[in-house]
Amino acid sequence: MTAVSIAHVSKVFNQGNPGEVVALTKVELTVERGQFVSLIGPSGCGKSTLLRLIADLIEPTTGTVTVAGKPARRARLDQEYGIAFQQAGLFEWRTVRRNVELPLELRGTSGSKRRARAEEMLALVGLADFAGHYPAQLSGGMQQRVAIARALAVHPPLLLMDEPFGALDEMTRERLQGELLQICASTGTSTVFVTHSIPEAVFLSDRVVVMSARPGRITASIDVALPSRDEAGRQSPEFFDAITRVRRALRGDTALSAVDG
Repeated sequence: MTAVSIAHVSKVFNQGNPGEVVALTKVELTVERGQFVSLIGPSGCGKSTLLRLIADLIEPTTGTVTVAGKPARRARLDQEYGIAFQQAGLFEWRTVRRNVELPLELRGTSGSKRRARAEEMLALVGLADFAGHYPAQLSGGMQQRVAIARALAVHPPLLLMDEPFGALDEMTRERLQGELLQICASTGTSTVFVTHSIPEAVFLSDRVVVMSARPGRITASIDVALPSRDEAGRQSPEFFDAITRVRRALRGDTALSAVDG
């Protein structure tokens, strides 16, 4: 079973009205189980729109979106995915632990099980000692780790992430990239990750999906095989080669797109 299957998808906002916008057209994408896929492209190309279609936060104008073998709507109701945005979106009046417990609380999980699961997830992201703190007492990077812990709280087979590290400084960003990969590896979670950063996409991903300017469509799909996902991997020839291939695809090198896509 694939994690995500998108077939013949288009998205038109304000269809039939003077302000009609064709955001996506003829999108075909498959994400395999356990795979980490990044979406990259120019601003306004529909990356976040595509992520929201997968999450069933909006509906496609045409085509189908399947998550874990189910229609996107059913997958959302069954909590088949966790989602994290650029802003952590934590509730300031809830402790870190109670923020992580929230999706379990909405599912009706008992208090003792919620607490145990939240503590397990906070330990996974290295914040076990901060369970009783409030979001305002944490740094931006720590808040993002809480958001990731919350997204993983219900054991989702799929993680959707929309530029979760975009507002962070470079050192914090690189550290959290490494932590995210460790978390995904330990949980077997499939991931769809939106980013504007070519190095970030290459470092994190098994595959980088390149999108065109609006109306967004997929123009290349570039496999990434690094010797390691650590600092040595960032300095490897394979890393810089993949960055070059992604950059060329973003510029519209049709020969490259034909080879990799």
